Amino acid sequence: MALSVEYVARETATNLWRNRLITFAAILTVAVSLSLVGAAMLLRQGVANATVQWQHGVDVIVWFDPQPTGAPQPAQHAIARELLSLPYVRSCLYRTQQYDFAEAHRVLAADEAQALTVGTTPASERCVLTNPDEAQAVFQQFHTQPGVQSVFYPGQAIRNMEDVTHVLQWVFLVVALVLLVSASVLIVNTIRLAIFARRREVSVMKLVGATNWFIRIPFIFEGLLQGLMGALVAVLAVLLLHWRLDALAAADQTSVWHQMAMSGGEVAVTTIAVLLVGILVGSVGSALAIRRFLAADRVGI
Repeated sequence: MALSVEYVARETATNLWRNRLITFAAILTVAVSLSLVGAAMLLRQGVANATVQWQHGVDVIVWFDPQPTGAPQPAQHAIARELLSLPYVRSCLYRTQQYDFAEAHRVLAADEAQALTVGTTPASERCVLTNPDEAQAVFQQFHTQPGVQSVFYPGQAIRNMEDVTHVLQWVFLVVALVLLVSASVLIVNTIRLAIFARRREVSVMKLVGATNWFIRIPFIFEGLLQGLMGALVAVLAVLLLHWRLDALAAADQTSVWHQMAMSGGEVAVTTIAVLLVGILVGSVGSALAIRRFLAADRVGI
């Protein structure tokens, strides 16, 4: 028997409408699970982008002992020259106590900032490295030198963020996997109900010579359509999440959201992956559901 597009579309629509409640549950479960998968992929890509930016512009900040006069001391000039003499230091920028005092008032909580004065705020030398891996070496060399209050580098902050993100990714992916399995079970049950409702019709079709593929195709398209519709909802959720992250990045270009900004191509890859996973889940689920009903030695269901 020859398959027609009209036949496949009619049978698929009939099956979906007949079991619409379970169909809706399957689509919703696929949508939620794939939304988590897409969010995990966006999170991973965003952190990778932020890490690259940090690694290519790591600031090692050498905080000097505060000077009551606010004027740079000979020890500070010597430390600055020593920093610039290092082969892995690209450039350094001196920040006065007044500048750091004003910056502290911008970034610290009000009660913490009020405890500072210009005289108690340290000046700083802020250096950009050509090799981010040498930040630890700068710390080891300078944090105990006379005239140096402390040395800060963001390596630990980067590692902490990567650790937290790694945990979040695994949580998202595990929950998504559980939901995908649940969606697959719902799709399988939907297809089985459709086959059970049409068991006499399927038996007659086999008796008059219908091939297994002729019977199988509408059911496969039914599962594929459920997976595709759930994936489309998940794609919408991923695009909304990306739009929200872009809004946060645009609102504050110094924030971590700005450093995590993703290109349109990266988001497109994520949405394509979500669509493919949805189609795969629907197709495989429906294929498994009808496999045992169309064995060569069975003409009745």
